[in-house]
Amino acid sequence: MDLELLDRIRSARTATPASPISAAAPHSDATILERTGRGWDAWLTDARSALGAEAEHPAIAAWVHAQGVDGWWSQAVAVGVERLSGRRQPGQMPDGSFSISRSRASDLDRDTLRALTSELPGLATEQRSRPGAKALRLAVSDAVTGEPLGSVLFSLDAYGGRPRLTVTHDRIAGAAEAELWKDYWSGWLARLDGRG
Repeated sequence: MDLELLDRIRSARTATPASPISAAAPHSDATILERTGRGWDAWLTDARSALGAEAEHPAIAAWVHAQGVDGWWSQAVAVGVERLSGRRQPGQMPDGSFSISRSRASDLDRDTLRALTSELPGLATEQRSRPGAKALRLAVSDAVTGEPLGSVLFSLDAYGGRPRLTVTHDRIAGAAEAELWKDYWSGWLARLDGRG
């Protein structure tokens, strides 16, 4: 299944990119109004008026922060303005690449996890984190073509008292490819049950 998904990922990387879609804001209008004092229509209108329609993410976030909104919510507003303007899709980063994550309850220890990451079907990996680092970061590439496929972070944390393994894949080339990587990592995590 993983190798089949990798074939689909290769096809997605060479396909003509889909035209950008207009995406929904990351939070409801009621939530953003409660947390920031303005709703989405006001933020969108005010940001365009103050910064212009083509302002980049850092400028939007800095402007929102200057309006008295704390750091986390200023980032959320900046992302929402970009999405509502049709300039950013869900999961898309400011540089245009995409990021996805998948997680699952897991009792794996760090050493076992490190060993299992050498078993990523169809992928060649290069460790980017320090050997003793809490989280494991790998550069991944296509084992067949050698093409870089991004960066993957594996982290083990307690979530609600239970150990949880999270896989975050960054620097994905497009939205269609990001959806396929969600399936790849979901399948990989599902197969970890009973291992270690």
